[in-house]
Amino acid sequence: MKIGEIIGSIIETIIKIAIFIFLAMLIYRGALMAYDYGYRVFTEAPVSVGEGRIISVEVKSDMTAKELGEMLQQKGLIRDSKIFLLQEMLSEHHGDEVPGIYDLSTAMTSEEMLAIICADYEEVEEEEEIDVPKTEELYIPEEGTDTEGSETGTETPEGEAGTETPAAESEAPADGTETPAAE
Repeated sequence: MKIGEIIGSIIETIIKIAIFIFLAMLIYRGALMAYDYGYRVFTEAPVSVGEGRIISVEVKSDMTAKELGEMLQQKGLIRDSKIFLLQEMLSEHHGDEVPGIYDLSTAMTSEEMLAIICADYEEVEEEEEIDVPKTEELYIPEEGTDTEGSETGTETPEGEAGTETPAAESEAPADGTETPAAE
């Protein structure tokens, strides 16, 4: 072998080792970055701890998840709009954004914000529904019966109109102060 061939093979080997080390470091850093990104998609903490700030946000009907994420990032409600986009794609609320104005807090996670923005009107109506008793279940005393146990105590015997009823006396404050009488 000639010295030129030996030097050439040594330089070739050094270049191959340098390329291998460079690729190994590139793969290692890429893996760390991918792990960090993937971890943040599923465990992203709120922007602030505690009560946070309440910020009103308007979601429009033609708004995409990417635009929504960018708007939330500009308002300071999330840290990264790309992570929000991935969270929206992977969540059960994907594509269910309801147009409207929402009050969101910096103490909310992205998942909580999505749950509010994607709230189904039927679920909200069911939560706000009030049970009204049927008229058959209501007790309505008949005229001329004793209403002494009732909360109002408004029956006034004839000739005593304008005097206080016993129920009004029992509603006086316990600290001894007098309240002005309703006229």
